[in-house]
Amino acid sequence: MPGKTKRAGKNSAGAVKLGKPESAAVQLDGFLGRFTPEVEATARQALRKMRARLPGAIELVYDNYNALAIGFSPTERASDAIFSIALYPRWVSLFFLMNGVKLRDPECYLQGSGKLVRHIVLENAATLDDPAVLDLMAQALELSPKQIDSAQPRRMVIKSISAKQRPRRPAGEGAILR
Repeated sequence: MPGKTKRAGKNSAGAVKLGKPESAAVQLDGFLGRFTPEVEATARQALRKMRARLPGAIELVYDNYNALAIGFSPTERASDAIFSIALYPRWVSLFFLMNGVKLRDPECYLQGSGKLVRHIVLENAATLDDPAVLDLMAQALELSPKQIDSAQPRRMVIKSISAKQRPRRPAGEGAILR
């Protein structure tokens, strides 16, 4: 009926039936929308490029305390992820999650000092088209013990949503939620 709000019904067992949960893609859109338009646009363009380069990758989404991270993995296991795109309030980074320290990087793009992971801060999504970055990605794929099956359909899995999170926009930019 117009103007009326639908209430949750009950099934035959008396349990409350909830509406259909949001798809992972709809949830990711909401997560992305919490960032500044510039960070959101860079991330969306970077995700399009990564999806085109990694057909069959399973996208693992983590809306964590510090950042929103979208991993690209051959399996649903986070430990198998090869890359991730991570969004912070002021920038977007490409992470090399597996064997980052073993990558040959004559252009000195890679940042980080840990025992395994390295990253590149993306000035914009076009950074992903830089020949040196393409070479780093090719090396990372070659070193991965599990390969992405390009024949499998692309899937997205929301792995975690932290209840407590840092602001997704820099101070003074307003916390506009969509």
